[in-house]
Amino acid sequence: MKQLNLFIELTRLKNPTGYMLLFWPCAWGLTLAYDFSSNINNYIFYLLLFFLGSVLMRSAGCIINDIADRNFDQKVNRTKNRPIASGKISIKLALIYVLVLCLFAFFILINFNFLTIVLAICSMPFAFSYPLMKRYTYWPQLFLGITFNYGLILGWTSVIENLNIVPIIFYVGAIFWTLGYDTIYGFQDIKDDEIIGIKSTSIKFKKNPVLFLFTCYLIFTISILTLGVQMNFNSLFFIFFILPFVHLFVLQIKNLKIKDDLNCLKIFKSNNFLGLLIFCNILIGKI
Repeated sequence: MKQLNLFIELTRLKNPTGYMLLFWPCAWGLTLAYDFSSNINNYIFYLLLFFLGSVLMRSAGCIINDIADRNFDQKVNRTKNRPIASGKISIKLALIYVLVLCLFAFFILINFNFLTIVLAICSMPFAFSYPLMKRYTYWPQLFLGITFNYGLILGWTSVIENLNIVPIIFYVGAIFWTLGYDTIYGFQDIKDDEIIGIKSTSIKFKKNPVLFLFTCYLIFTISILTLGVQMNFNSLFFIFFILPFVHLFVLQIKNLKIKDDLNCLKIFKSNNFLGLLIFCNILIGKI
């Protein structure tokens, strides 16, 4: 039981926000491409596969992140008690966990078509190099956005075995969404990160976070509205979109207090609900 609890702590399974933020772009891409006049059971099956894949890959990503950051984590109050940083789990055992999680994820992946399998495998370098980016650039959140929203492309190609401008526009917009919410998340660690030399957009834009976040969310908003036009969605799509719009620009940006760690964490976690809103928005647009 002790090892099980440590594994759950290591993979952050008790904190669903992380794997849900990985899952929602998959669900968006799948829903966007799926023809609901056909068998709905296939849609539900794919949705379940993407959910399980998101949990597995996010868990593996957390372990890789903790291995790479173990020396930094020891110096940060919020992370110093993580299993690897505190020495409760060895690096060797952690790597075994990563291999097992990736193996299960591969078993899920082979249920998809060939293009989706190839594209998913091509994303692996991004997934496992992200933890290193904070050492070299103030834009590690950009690499996280590229990785976390890649499922949007995979969701699309799992149904339509080619790419066009629609999922690409949405994917680029979603990257800016991640840039925004992970910058908010990073405000919790600014003091410690500056001391130990870690870079982030939170540090780069700490003097004017509102302008940066507004720009990111504006690009994300434009990409979604462009999506609605390109897909010829009904008017309900544009009416319902007022809810995600208010969430982004009022509940997140207007209420943000970058020096209040609990406020930053609460706003970051609220993006899980935003993902659900956009998912519902796409479903409504396709009615």
